Amino acid sequence: MSSRAVIVFTEPCDPVPLQWLRERAEVIETSDADPAFASHLARAEGLVVRTYTKVTGAFLDRAPKLRVVGRGGVGIENIDVAECRRRGIEVVHTPDANTLAVGDFVFGLIIRLIRDLPEFSQKALGPGEFKRIRDKARGKQLNEMTLGILGMGRVGRRVGHIAANGFSMRVIYNDLLDVKRLLDFSAEAVEKERLYRECDILTIHVDMHKGNENLVGEKQIAMMKKGAILLNTSRGEVLDAGAVSGAIRSGQLSGAAVDVYWPEPPAGDFPLIGLPNVILTPHLASRTFTAMENMSWVVKDVLGVLQGEKPKYPAPLR
Repeated sequence: MSSRAVIVFTEPCDPVPLQWLRERAEVIETSDADPAFASHLARAEGLVVRTYTKVTGAFLDRAPKLRVVGRGGVGIENIDVAECRRRGIEVVHTPDANTLAVGDFVFGLIIRLIRDLPEFSQKALGPGEFKRIRDKARGKQLNEMTLGILGMGRVGRRVGHIAANGFSMRVIYNDLLDVKRLLDFSAEAVEKERLYRECDILTIHVDMHKGNENLVGEKQIAMMKKGAILLNTSRGEVLDAGAVSGAIRSGQLSGAAVDVYWPEPPAGDFPLIGLPNVILTPHLASRTFTAMENMSWVVKDVLGVLQGEKPKYPAPLR
């Protein structure tokens, strides 16, 4: 390794971690639209990506000096971790970076979906209209509802903590692993079929590994209570948006919120656009100032690996 390691960024980094790294390494900010991209990649000893760069075998062939890939975020589906490790390239990520931000976001969506919140921010209402809206508006209380969590990783556990300890909700969940010892709130592990049948609100927090495509689709939604709501802030591929559209139109679901898509961004014919009580947000769940900086601090692990240190957050191999 040279005295100053060459670390290439293919997607944006928060300015504070980026400046920290500039003081310690040669930093190159680029993208595949850059005419010099190939030459930058050929020099890279470290690589920092976010969501959209696909680190495949073919990509790695173009980076012969690469020793570490850092994912500024939680999911690593865009990185072929097994191929990296086969080539002796470490992969690191930031699994704790956005847990709090996503938990907050989920409950912001839930409250919007279960409460009737007509607004009059553009003009004042007359006394009669004000009273008419107030008399008509009714919503539901969270303490009377059951939250079903599909995927009890860090974000799922944060959502469950808020639900049980903050809103006195009944929480049920399904996960591939036994995570009971990790919970600091009351929750019951159940089979998927029971999760769908008993929840009033289903929130999805799984990763995208093989077999999770359309994990929640027409069959699963049909098991849910009539009038339930559904949220997906995990991965676009795991939810069948067409099935959700049909369930909203039929009244099987009373509301839905989606923050992630496949492909992303969604096209104009995305089946949930324009439907009532559907919230579509452009992959915003982790977009707080703190979370974005936390994700960018993956640079510490990247530089540490290049300096011969053991990574703090090595990516799991699936």
